[in-house]
Amino acid sequence: MVDFLNLKDINAQYSAELKQACAKVIDSGWYIQGEQLSLFEKEFAQWCGTKHCIGVGNGLDALRLTLRAWIEQGKLVPGDEVLVQGNTYIASILAITDNDLVPVFVEPSTISFNLELADIKAAVSSKTKVIMPVHLYGQLSPMQEISDWARANDILVLEDCAQAHGANAQQKKAGAWSDVGAFSFYPGKVLGALGDAGAITTDDDTLAETLKALRNYGSQERYLHEFQGLNSRLDEIQAAMLRVKLKYLDSEIKARRAIAKQYLEGISNSNIELPICTDQESHVWHLFVIRTQKRTQLQKHLAESGVQSLVHYPIPAHKQKAYSSFNNLSLPITEKLSETVLSLPMSPTMSQIDIDSVIACINKFSG
Repeated sequence: MVDFLNLKDINAQYSAELKQACAKVIDSGWYIQGEQLSLFEKEFAQWCGTKHCIGVGNGLDALRLTLRAWIEQGKLVPGDEVLVQGNTYIASILAITDNDLVPVFVEPSTISFNLELADIKAAVSSKTKVIMPVHLYGQLSPMQEISDWARANDILVLEDCAQAHGANAQQKKAGAWSDVGAFSFYPGKVLGALGDAGAITTDDDTLAETLKALRNYGSQERYLHEFQGLNSRLDEIQAAMLRVKLKYLDSEIKARRAIAKQYLEGISNSNIELPICTDQESHVWHLFVIRTQKRTQLQKHLAESGVQSLVHYPIPAHKQKAYSSFNNLSLPITEKLSETVLSLPMSPTMSQIDIDSVIACINKFSG
């Protein structure tokens, strides 16, 4: 069986260090907002190329706390619009509506599956206050264009970097291109914790202080509460785990790119549309997503051949019961993607035999 992603194998590489780091936290007697969190925040900010990193409970909270902080600062008010691509995971939308803001679904590029500036311009209105580019599947959005245009038009930019740790363009990484970057460290991400975890990156000193308070019940000093905050703190155990894995992240990204290169060069099947990547450095291949009009048949063929595959995401957010008010929206590109995308195995620990098996299996498919 070729696993889609074997987290046990990934973490086994660092097992001794992870256990040692965990034991150090246990023995310290300090489990929330301690030394490990401070060190991870410093190290991850440096790795991303930003002044600040604020550890939070998960990727969803990284997004929603950022929007909440801008509301507290008076930069946003309920009813303001946030432009976001329609083909994102529902967390991007939940963060917007949780803050009484309005998601405006924008169709993605059919090439990159990400937002393009032309589509942003077509969707903008007088109520547009935030653009939320999602670096889908690990490929960096065209951030130079988006950031420059947004800055000129006094619009905030919040990068959803949940799938793009380390995606790079012009020597600048995801999370460093905009006002804020929001990261998830869900175990299956490019940098995965051993539980839920997230972080926010920014160069804005005031925003960083506001976020630190908001994640901690709205308090910077015990029993003094400036805001109506949340409890969303990256705990010491997960911070310690992430510190270990961050040391090896560049090599894992290199392995992902090598696998993707073999897929791109080896897969040849008229039933398959391969992903398009114009710049290897801009993509970290969180997911390797192909397109096919015969998805059900292909997935069955793969399963019968011992290759696991997944669909991200079969039902778009605007078609979910949770967002019934948006169900009548017509987003043909987003909807077509949801019907045709299929994610192939992608793990930095895949063997050459596994890679060859996936390629051979895809090439044998006739539908």
